[in-house]
Amino acid sequence: MVERLVGGVDYPQTILEFQDWFATDDACLKFLTGLRWPDGFVCPRCGVSGQAWRIAGGLWMCRACGRQTSVTAGTIFDRTRSPLRMWFHAAWYITSQKTGVSAQGLQRVLGLRSYETAWVWMHKFRRAMVVPGRGLLQGVVELDETYVGGISRGNSGRSSTKVGVMVAAEMLGVKRLGRIRLEPSPGESLQLISFAQRVIDPGALIRTDGAQELKRLAKLGYEHERHVELGSKVPAHVSLYGVHTVASLLKRWLEGTLHQGISNDHLGYYLDEFTFRFNRRASRSRGLLFYRLLEQAMRTNPAPLPTIIAAKRTNGDA
Repeated sequence: MVERLVGGVDYPQTILEFQDWFATDDACLKFLTGLRWPDGFVCPRCGVSGQAWRIAGGLWMCRACGRQTSVTAGTIFDRTRSPLRMWFHAAWYITSQKTGVSAQGLQRVLGLRSYETAWVWMHKFRRAMVVPGRGLLQGVVELDETYVGGISRGNSGRSSTKVGVMVAAEMLGVKRLGRIRLEPSPGESLQLISFAQRVIDPGALIRTDGAQELKRLAKLGYEHERHVELGSKVPAHVSLYGVHTVASLLKRWLEGTLHQGISNDHLGYYLDEFTFRFNRRASRSRGLLFYRLLEQAMRTNPAPLPTIIAAKRTNGDA
């Protein structure tokens, strides 16, 4: 059963309500406690539930084994030295901006001294934007590959310096898009086949271009509809409207929000953010998005600075 949350009860609906709810770090800690242990404290060591009490420093002590546990331990807030109120303001700002934010924008709004801090916080939240075990795309799904990156004069596609991005988009009707999935392209011959198996439900109807290798989809339990562009009177952006629309919006987002200031090693996490925002584009409640982001942040492993700098999100991470 899908959890039904109520605005003004489970999450704040406006900026004024947000400020009232989270005026202190203790209020923030209480909210995170409810997200981490909605049915009561569960000891991470012995697994005993409901037998603990709160001690100094916001810690909880298990009555059964004596383990002291922080609410934020093992989450993206693990060992943070910054006030939780600042983290909450960051989460609210990130989710309240429909088109996205840059690290520079976050630094300015929060008054952070260091750009690096804002950059790290953005990457921590991006790691919480994709839910592990998320549902597969269903129904009619378009599948293709696009290219993003800097200027590559006179070249296109794989021969350029641009980076490939695999795109899958649900089609709910004529020019009506549902959910999407994006992943960096590993540059392999059958990459779209593997991508489809990871993100598309078996039995779905997959629409693709006329690439020969994609004929394999029909042998993997999918219905496959090929649109051969050569000699066709129907242009690609019409026959595969969904993926071409998503690709266009993605490129504009990277240019307009991040000004192409992205590293190829971190591209996967930027794609996660775009997916998070696109799949929730119809949401009327920014407060609910704030709730969902914090909820997932409490289930996401810590990402220290050295890990973030060295990390490269590989396909299938989420």
